[in-house]
Amino acid sequence: MQPSGQASATTVPIGSDADLAWVRQQVRQCAAALGFGLVQQTKLVTAANELARNTLVHGGGGHAEITPLDNGRARGLRMSFVDSGPGIRDLELAMTDGYTSGGGLGLGLSGARRLVQEFSVDTEPGRGTTVTAVAWVTQVPASRSGLG
Repeated sequence: MQPSGQASATTVPIGSDADLAWVRQQVRQCAAALGFGLVQQTKLVTAANELARNTLVHGGGGHAEITPLDNGRARGLRMSFVDSGPGIRDLELAMTDGYTSGGGLGLGLSGARRLVQEFSVDTEPGRGTTVTAVAWVTQVPASRSGLG
């Protein structure tokens, strides 16, 4: 899986709530340019928002890397969220629906994982966390004839 030769990664700093809006905008623009449908774009923006907020709130800030992908057969988008915060002590617990360490709904990591095709977390207490999510453009179902 190689990044597309047409565009390079965009790095967006995450240090304030205003940066979360910038991450959402960059993901939406990149996804639209790659040919993601509106529903897919919304899923990507939602996942990016959750992961960027985690980077800010739990990781103390960091950055997002938004990378267009092209593996020769399909186009996709890789989003990595990197912080140098305290790391995640119990990743299995953190990935459980309903778990929250900050008073939220507990849908951040597990919810984001469900919105993309590939998802990984690299974390170690005291070393920080990198969460990577990848989605591929899926084809729109063909219209059904004989309806109407």
